[in-house]
Amino acid sequence: MINDDHNQLAHPISDDPKTPLLPVHGEPVLQRKLSFRSSLSSIFTLKNFYILLGPLLSTIVCLFVKLDGPVTSTNMLAILAWVFAWWLTEAVPMPVTSMSPLFLFPLFGISSADHVAHSYMDDVIALVLGSFILVLAVEHYNIHRRLAFNITILFCGDPLNPPLLLLGICATTAFVSMWMHNVAAAVLMMPVATGIMQRLPTGPIQSDVENKFCRAVILGVIYSTAIGGMSTLTGTGVNLILVGMWKKYFPNEEPISFNKWFFFGFPFAFLLLIALWVILCLLYCSRGSGRALSAYLDKSHLRRELELLGPMAFAEKMVLAVFSILIVLWMTKSITDDIPGWGVLFNGRVGDGTVSVMMATLLFIIPNKKEKGEKLMDWNKCKKLPWSLILLLGAGFAIAEGVESSGLANVLSETLDFLERAPYLAIAPAVCLISSIITEFITSNNATTTLVVPLLIQIAKSMHLHPLLLMVPGAIGAQFAFLLPTATPSNVVGFTTGHIEMKDMIKIGLPLKIAGIAALSLLMPTLGAYVFETNKDV
Repeated sequence: MINDDHNQLAHPISDDPKTPLLPVHGEPVLQRKLSFRSSLSSIFTLKNFYILLGPLLSTIVCLFVKLDGPVTSTNMLAILAWVFAWWLTEAVPMPVTSMSPLFLFPLFGISSADHVAHSYMDDVIALVLGSFILVLAVEHYNIHRRLAFNITILFCGDPLNPPLLLLGICATTAFVSMWMHNVAAAVLMMPVATGIMQRLPTGPIQSDVENKFCRAVILGVIYSTAIGGMSTLTGTGVNLILVGMWKKYFPNEEPISFNKWFFFGFPFAFLLLIALWVILCLLYCSRGSGRALSAYLDKSHLRRELELLGPMAFAEKMVLAVFSILIVLWMTKSITDDIPGWGVLFNGRVGDGTVSVMMATLLFIIPNKKEKGEKLMDWNKCKKLPWSLILLLGAGFAIAEGVESSGLANVLSETLDFLERAPYLAIAPAVCLISSIITEFITSNNATTTLVVPLLIQIAKSMHLHPLLLMVPGAIGAQFAFLLPTATPSNVVGFTTGHIEMKDMIKIGLPLKIAGIAALSLLMPTLGAYVFETNKDV
């Protein structure tokens, strides 16, 4: 009865017999047409086109592309078309795209569901997880602000000189990366970079000059990490793989020592770092930007704020001590073949991720001496762990594994046969260019090196060239992963800060890649010939 009364009140019944029983809204024809058009326009949007672009490109590859390899190689190329179309257009959120290999690989016959899922948790991901827990501790105790103030005061100049400050950030990052893993260096320096940027306005009130400077700082840290790792033998795994392959294939030749690589790698990295700084200043950080930024990065204000932080407390000192021990353990786990490091005590079973998680665990054990029973870290402080980064890394490793297991890697490597007909002076830049292109699509620079260098050795033998003339450009080119956020884990660390977009990486990464190839083309036949003695017969 209550419902009937309510309906009668909502739609009063008229006594007129001509009144229809059901209400008629009398919507005009024009209004219906407009409603239909608006519904169509909501369907045929650019975003929806981008969503369809991935499956469409994948279908085109499967139907019309025939590779000289197994069917799985074509299927893997189709998956790459789908995933990278979604990554480049951001048709769906990037973490969601990163999960797509979990269903695409089994559906396209690349690997089983269990096998592809293993790619989403390995030693590198454990390294990132442990490192980020340490970074969260650094941020919680404001240690990154203390470091940021000191670096800014040292390099900002008086009056403020933004290009000089940017050079200081890049040089510091490159120096740190010379002695530790690239991902670890990026994880260590990114909070310092964001600590500097915290002084600047955010959101709608942020000016274009301030926004560009923030982008320049993040891009500087990302690329300086890669550049610093190139300069020393232990700076990145790629250099160690190169040395190992040289010793394996040519056991009677003099091995590449730490000093020998440094004499070539450091001058090359120095040139590339200067090129990076010039590119960033030209595109993002002009000298005239000092006036706009001086209100937030004034040296006297920075000194006052550093003093307000007061002396370091016990908790800060312990977090720094744990971080320092972690860096030493990373650096000394595996040094060279002559000095193997402490890793040999465990027969090579210990990885960088093992050490990272072990040291992060200490933060949940050591008291902070602020409140009774309270530790340096608790799990509530870890809620900000970058799970989107974990998924992105997992996708990259899954793709690298899929490219190898599907046979697509062999198809790609066979395309290098044309180098046998290339002029002598064009060999180094050609090898470096090809290696740098391949590494954009294989998240592991180590995997690219492992794929390309053995083929380059065979080509060098057939051309009667010294193998290092091809091996060194191939290995260094594998580290030119400058264009895509998924190209290397350190890129992902910077990309997940939210301060840069993919177009920023392409805008800086492309001229930096060209500068790197040019620098290598200059140094390899000159300094490289002297250091590696490429004039001798092998």
